[in-house]
Amino acid sequence: MSNPPRRKNPKSLPRLPLSAFASPSASTGDSFPLPPSPHSVHPTNVIDANIILNDEDINLTRWFREAGPGLSERIKKRPMNCKYNKDRYSATLNLVYRIASRKNTPPIISLMIPFELAKPVPSNNLSSPDPLIPISLSTIYYQNTPEAAETLKWALQQGRPVDIDLPNASTDGVLESLQDLLAKATADLIQVPTIVITNYLPPPHDLALPIERLMNHSHYQTYQAHIAALSLIPSLCIKYIPPAWNAPPPPTPFPGAMSSNDAEDKQQRNEWKRRIRMYLGPVLEAFGYERIIFGSSPSPGSRHPSHVGDWYEIAREALAELGVEQSYVDGVFHGNAKRVYGA
Repeated sequence: MSNPPRRKNPKSLPRLPLSAFASPSASTGDSFPLPPSPHSVHPTNVIDANIILNDEDINLTRWFREAGPGLSERIKKRPMNCKYNKDRYSATLNLVYRIASRKNTPPIISLMIPFELAKPVPSNNLSSPDPLIPISLSTIYYQNTPEAAETLKWALQQGRPVDIDLPNASTDGVLESLQDLLAKATADLIQVPTIVITNYLPPPHDLALPIERLMNHSHYQTYQAHIAALSLIPSLCIKYIPPAWNAPPPPTPFPGAMSSNDAEDKQQRNEWKRRIRMYLGPVLEAFGYERIIFGSSPSPGSRHPSHVGDWYEIAREALAELGVEQSYVDGVFHGNAKRVYGA
């Protein structure tokens, strides 16, 4: 089995703020600067790098309604990365035309075109409905076959970012076979474009498993080993999307809003964030913040929809609670997607 390409540059590991290591002295007293609360740490701008378009929401009205003030105010002048539905190609292209022509709608940073690994190399030319909209590619990985290696190599030869969704990421042997597929597809390429793995941060997981048992579970230890191995591929990034946990992200109330289930919802959100931090921490350590990209739409294989604003708030707070700096938050929620998809 071929070895995956090795990392060319040293990893950029996350750094805690200096205030986490210092203690207030008698002379500073209450004036000692404390780290900001995770609740107050917001990205300066946001690029939603995983929006699945549909022809039933021409103006992205539902997206903005679900985004709420916390997200929509930060994305109004920032671009989006949109994925069309291959079964409604004509309708989706028409939708992209209409979105691109609207002055008050955030621009589209990239249109993701799906292809199938199990099929032969496509013969049609890649084209965008708008010459100003870059194209990226997306596919779903099920198994390592000679056809899959050839088709993935063709996709990478286009010189465009390639998203690979892992619907069976928790199945034994899937990550090993994916690494072998990547090694075969990139073996003869002089330059490998960015490869983005989706549905593995956080990975599919059973919410019924107590978090205390999860910490020492073989699945979690395997996840850590896989993340370390994947991080050695220098062109690979991880997309930070809603988890396929057979439940939607718990709701986050707007500031000042109260509900009868507020205490229960808060407990559920905290439980989700604890689990997310368990999976996000190893990725942040192995990949560095420069290779993590935020997106709001869940994997196509997820059985539960995700509310845009709820996932944004949980994803943002879980990252901030790891003690990262503002530049890390800005990179994950904006800068990295702009660099990968906007070129």
